[in-house]
Amino acid sequence: MSRTRGGGRHLDEDDIRVRARGGSRPRTRKRPKHEDAREGLVTAVDRGRYRCLVDGVPVVAMKARELGRGSIVVGDRVDVVGDLSGRPDTLARVVRVRERASVLRRTADDTDPVERVIVANADQLAIVCALADPTPQPRFVDRCLVAAYAAGLEPLLCLTKADLASPDEMLAIYRPLGLPYEVLEPDEGLEELRSRLAGRTTVFVGSSGVGKSTLVNRLVPGTDRAVGHVNAVTGRGRHTSTSALALEFEGGWLIDTPGVRSFGLAHIGPEEIVRGFHDLDEFAADCPPDCTHQADAPDCAIGAALDRGEADPDRVASLRRLLSSREGEDDSEPAPQSPTP
Repeated sequence: MSRTRGGGRHLDEDDIRVRARGGSRPRTRKRPKHEDAREGLVTAVDRGRYRCLVDGVPVVAMKARELGRGSIVVGDRVDVVGDLSGRPDTLARVVRVRERASVLRRTADDTDPVERVIVANADQLAIVCALADPTPQPRFVDRCLVAAYAAGLEPLLCLTKADLASPDEMLAIYRPLGLPYEVLEPDEGLEELRSRLAGRTTVFVGSSGVGKSTLVNRLVPGTDRAVGHVNAVTGRGRHTSTSALALEFEGGWLIDTPGVRSFGLAHIGPEEIVRGFHDLDEFAADCPPDCTHQADAPDCAIGAALDRGEADPDRVASLRRLLSSREGEDDSEPAPQSPTP
């Protein structure tokens, strides 16, 4: 640096300081291996925090940034690093989600393109349906059956509130399918149901008010899952459980989920929906290509079986309504009748 005649400073290129761009560490696409990570099971999800069971210790974790925006759900097997002590106010990190053996999904309705993953890695779907208060919903059961078969889960029908109504009508619909079922009353034992659940990972799904969380509380005493009552005017239950929860049970797991009023199947194609109706699928094999299976479909083998009396009219109607709902038509259950004063 030199000075001018007037006493001012004259700067040259040697006086210019250049700050290094981006710091001294170059950016890399390499991800850390986290070789010290421990395997855990996600048992609950709450506002971006994941409750995981790691070596028998409940640990709260957050999702590592490198995992991006992919979802982590109850039932996921994950790799966890950080503070795994489980002490209050400690936080670990989920750094990997292991490959899922199964995924149970639903959509808000049959035209919604957004899939919602309910649980991962279950092997059995317990469909909980009340026989009264609220009225039975066979079309909801049909939807759950389709979702179960599409996800590779074995379905189990649980008919609750048998003290209020006979199960005969519902059993007449589903017994011919060979569908395993349990008829449950509030004061009877649960030994047979327990034997079906032991050693398995079972997710419980049902509409609000059918007694799903009450059943889970009976199976796992001390769980204290919130339970609600059915509105006497609308005939509908109130959402009580707000998030899924996995509970250890006799060598396996029970996963209680929030009650739902709809079980959309937009993520499942028409052919897969038909396969979910095992009693009608055998007829559909003789249908022409791209058959809609509706009443006006030419040469529909399901329609022909219906005319011959070989197919259950209620099951055919349920299938047709479900398929037509993908075009935006309503497939809701008939509104429950309010009690007569």
